[in-house]
Amino acid sequence: MCGVFAAAILAAAAEPRSVWDGVYVAEQASRGEKLAAQRCVACHGDRLTGGELAPALTGDVFSANWDGVKLSDLADRIRTTMPQDRPGTLSRAQSADIIAYILSLAKMPAGDAPLAGDAGVLGEITFESIKPQR
Repeated sequence: MCGVFAAAILAAAAEPRSVWDGVYVAEQASRGEKLAAQRCVACHGDRLTGGELAPALTGDVFSANWDGVKLSDLADRIRTTMPQDRPGTLSRAQSADIIAYILSLAKMPAGDAPLAGDAGVLGEITFESIKPQR
């Protein structure tokens, strides 16, 4: 009986995770929205739709550019290069909050647990522009 239970746990852990699996919570996206208003909109525009200085963080082009990429790569890009005038000043938790906001703008569902800022956890979640059929 223990073997069956252990196999079920391993199977669940091995299943790939996607941004469509509810990987953030609404409260986190709200924090990300406030943070984006302070740190991102000057370059990326209101609601991150693109500005004169930086590309959109929403929409078809953004989704196509990040399709199939792990969230850890997006978090690293945000954390190490943004904001442009003060790169490297965002914490891992703040980067995760901004990603949660980006996912909410893309109409990807919220879930029951916040998105962790840990690179290992983010490395297990893939950005998929189209909801996978499972």
